[in-house]
Amino acid sequence: MSIRQKVKVRGGAVVAVAAALTLTLAGCGGGDDKPKEPQKSAPAQGQGSTPQKSASGEGKSPAPTEVIASVKGLAGLVMDINEVARDQDGYLTVSGQIKNTGTKTFAQMATWRGDEKNASPGSVAGATLVDSVGKKRYYVLRDTEGRCACTIGLTMINAGESVPFFAQFPAPPTTTTEVVFGLPTFDTATLKISG
Repeated sequence: MSIRQKVKVRGGAVVAVAAALTLTLAGCGGGDDKPKEPQKSAPAQGQGSTPQKSASGEGKSPAPTEVIASVKGLAGLVMDINEVARDQDGYLTVSGQIKNTGTKTFAQMATWRGDEKNASPGSVAGATLVDSVGKKRYYVLRDTEGRCACTIGLTMINAGESVPFFAQFPAPPTTTTEVVFGLPTFDTATLKISG
């Protein structure tokens, strides 16, 4: 086969692949006039996104969420923990709400991020879990760039406002059914693990 024939064959293959991609992308297009609901998924390790809706009031869930523990913090802050769930991938996620029951805006989140060199700003990366039976402390998971698998971007909580949070940890052994959760400036809470 000459070089000229190879170029023609390869050129035809490139055209065929480009046509297939164009048809595939066209098939993925809109045409649906209904607004789509955002998908809820577990956060990927280190993405630092929160799996819950924003606290601005537009994403409130219709049914109240069960509070399994409630602890006090500085300046009228209250942390309600709604879930402590173990998943099949070996992670344990703690999630809930931090409410400002005080009369002033709270903006001292720096203590919540922990002492790590690559601490994520405005995060709850300083949270810990303690397995009292196994005598082991667990820290929030991080990706290879040091970003936490937790809520980030917290700048302030206005009086009367609640903000959702989550923090993901390595899961303790399946024989561990209770852990002690702590976040700097808040009391600790003993929590039962689900899942």
